[in-house]
Amino acid sequence: MRDTGAATAERDDRLRIVLVTEDDPLYVIHFFDRFFDAYPEDEMEIVGVTVSDAFHEPIWKTASRILKFYGPVDFARLLPRYLAAKASGRSIAALAETAQLPLLPCQSVNEESYVRSVRELEPDVIVSVAAPEIFRGPLLQSSRLGCINIHSGRLPKYRGMMPTFWQMLNGEPHITITVHEMAEQLDAGGVLATDTFDIQTFDHLDRVIIGTKRLGADLMISTLRSLASGTATATSLDMTQAEYFSFPTPDAVTAFRRRGHQML
Repeated sequence: MRDTGAATAERDDRLRIVLVTEDDPLYVIHFFDRFFDAYPEDEMEIVGVTVSDAFHEPIWKTASRILKFYGPVDFARLLPRYLAAKASGRSIAALAETAQLPLLPCQSVNEESYVRSVRELEPDVIVSVAAPEIFRGPLLQSSRLGCINIHSGRLPKYRGMMPTFWQMLNGEPHITITVHEMAEQLDAGGVLATDTFDIQTFDHLDRVIIGTKRLGADLMISTLRSLASGTATATSLDMTQAEYFSFPTPDAVTAFRRRGHQML
């Protein structure tokens, strides 16, 4: 029989993590496919997983946004993939349940009741992976080591939405994946780690997003290990170089395709 005293000591020594993400069965889920499979359970304990609605808005509004982004042809190609994923029950929440990880539901991560629930879990760190809400002060201050976020863009140049798209449109040679501390100002916290994913001359947004999600999971695991060991060092951003990108317009998508890239 396993020694319960030793088990308790081991559990107490592990980095306690709360994960906050959005319900995305097409792209963000690839991060969690890799993360749940690869994170070292003897070093880290996931004490809560929160999965919010994508964009934190009704599904009809998200569908309208995606239709406008992809256009009718690519939207028609993407929709069966989404419906197949939903019909199969494939979701981030389902992955967490299969891994026997506790789900921590909420309407808003900034609600007092949610922040209180997080604090009761006594996390060492809160990890944002495409979380659809800006974290406010009470949540940012509710864990021992603060909150960290993974962003598929070089900061502070590619702050904002859809950084993968904008880097491809702007002719960058690679996507810069960034893990950074979270602050009240969006995408302004110190950088903890980066990695890169090469962009081909004529590439597919679909391929690049999936690839960066998988690589990002490995980067997040290595960053969490650095935090646990106390060796993580944050590099402050020069916000005089900051830019902000909003959700791409149809004109931006047209320019993206003219560059030779494809959406799917």
